[in-house]
Amino acid sequence: MIFLYQIIGSIIGLIAIILAILRFREGKMTIGMLSLWILIWIGVIYVSLDPGATNLFASFAGIGRGLDVVLILGLFGCYYLVFKIYTMIESMEKEITDLVRELALQRENIKSKSDVTSKKESK
Repeated sequence: MIFLYQIIGSIIGLIAIILAILRFREGKMTIGMLSLWILIWIGVIYVSLDPGATNLFASFAGIGRGLDVVLILGLFGCYYLVFKIYTMIESMEKEITDLVRELALQRENIKSKSDVTSKKESK
């Protein structure tokens, strides 16, 4: 018997796979990230269709219930995403700092050159 949550989980997984493929076709995603997301969403579809499969992972990992395995993996995934976003922000902040520094130096060079030419013209 198929329950409503199994249908919803499968539909969400299929929609996510289609969106990942569309983002890849638009060039917004690498083949590695596409593969990772497809594997994740296939896992979501599999677990939603066969929730008892998580018990196998739970017994393998030494955790009591299958749902606990899913929650722990989700928590690890969230921490990984936070770390990835943090490193991206740090990298962008450094790039912006370097860019602003280079623009300031260029403006200073232009300003000093124009001051020299104006002094020569005034003499």
